[in-house]
Amino acid sequence: MAHRLKVLGMVLMVFGFGFLVAAGVAFFKVQDGYTSLQSFSEAQGVELSYNDDGQLIDRGTTQGAEGIMSLLVDDWKYPVVQGDLDSNDPLVNTASEFMYQMATIVYHTLHGTQMVTLAEDVEYEGTVYEAGVYEFDVDGRYWTDFNRSHPIEGLARDLAWSGTTHALVAELGVGTVTHSALQMGLAITGAFAALGFMFLLLGAGFFWVSKGDLMALLLAQGIVKNEGLPLATD
Repeated sequence: MAHRLKVLGMVLMVFGFGFLVAAGVAFFKVQDGYTSLQSFSEAQGVELSYNDDGQLIDRGTTQGAEGIMSLLVDDWKYPVVQGDLDSNDPLVNTASEFMYQMATIVYHTLHGTQMVTLAEDVEYEGTVYEAGVYEFDVDGRYWTDFNRSHPIEGLARDLAWSGTTHALVAELGVGTVTHSALQMGLAITGAFAALGFMFLLLGAGFFWVSKGDLMALLLAQGIVKNEGLPLATD
């Protein structure tokens, strides 16, 4: 029995060391990812705007920032981490900051106007649109909400949701996912470390118990004498 407990303890301790090694490797990989993301953010140099009171502003007003935050939280249901929005560190380098910057671009696209130029008269569903310049209000339309067959609305869609707009949204989305993945990696690192310590503790416990059982067996058989020393099983 004592031998079996000792072997089991040794096996558990080996597993514990394995989990700790995995945790160490994962931790350094995560740190490499954070370093890379930070370097990328610094190279981009995109920063959020705050007023002197530490409040987010957009184009000089807190009302604009509130509209952007409403789009992000109420419409997109994104769980913003307020601690990531730090006026002392305005650099966009966390998931919430990436998403806020994305919402800023989308918000101004949705609430903007586009000047559409028709080079010649166009007839559409019985209506003639004469050549000229038309001001088109996007009015909250996303890419799929436009009628691309309409001579004015179709052109306005390409102007509002341009390739640049799509590219910026995609790039910011990658930043969000990257930071979220790194946070998940850090959580997994902690889980591996906790498992490692747990297995080490259990292994050491089994090893300690095995020694106590062995001493009790020797005493019971009269092989050794108890000279007042406490046993592990006492």
